[in-house]
Amino acid sequence: MDSLPDKLIIETAEQSSLDFPLAGIGSRFLATLVDSAIQFVAVFFLWILALVILPGLALFGSRAWVWVVAFLILAVFLVNLGYFALFEILWNGQTPGKRYTKLRVMKDDGRPISAYDAVARNLLRIVDQMPGLYAVGVASAFFSKQNKRLGDYVAGTVVVREEAVTEEKPFLETQRDATAAAYDTSQLTLDEVRLMETFFSRRDNLEPGVRTTMAWQIARRIGAKFGVTVNGWPATENFLEAVHKEYRATGRYSGK
Repeated sequence: MDSLPDKLIIETAEQSSLDFPLAGIGSRFLATLVDSAIQFVAVFFLWILALVILPGLALFGSRAWVWVVAFLILAVFLVNLGYFALFEILWNGQTPGKRYTKLRVMKDDGRPISAYDAVARNLLRIVDQMPGLYAVGVASAFFSKQNKRLGDYVAGTVVVREEAVTEEKPFLETQRDATAAAYDTSQLTLDEVRLMETFFSRRDNLEPGVRTTMAWQIARRIGAKFGVTVNGWPATENFLEAVHKEYRATGRYSGK
């Protein structure tokens, strides 16, 4: 795994690389603003609910309001911290704000985050928010090559932009019909054939964003040999399947 300015490069076991554009401080701050607005609305309704309930608590004793206030404080705490962790667990590294700004949290090595990672990185928000307006978090991201805040360091995560990996395009956008064309597969190296076969065997177990990116990068590498440009999923996988089928039809397929 390596990194360049605004990009995370992950070397795979198949001798290929995956490039993920890193989320900048501005886009992450915008995502946080969206999430904070949602949190504010949630807390506002909690206060309204408490004001509606409190007058009726006199029937249960003079100290019943203490339990309501305690519950309200706990609820606000959970909304403040649990909101991010819960959404990142359920939405595979995204919150409403991150989904709106097309950002996603992932592990440094490209794997999706676990529930532990989501909780760990968001517990550190308490520190990142100090002394206000995420000053510590912004300072940490500013001095980090991968724009990491403290929570990302603890959980081993990074925030990436998804424009290049999840945008779906029409079924086929190739310079020629990839599924009908015959290609001179003698140009392919054995490593490239094995790379396609490894992808085919593992693609169903890959996180969607990683699968889309890997298919696109392999298709770009293979397509360059045939003068073909393939864009968008599932066109990239259809192209790779067509090339691999043609390769097998030539009799050079070893089956290994």
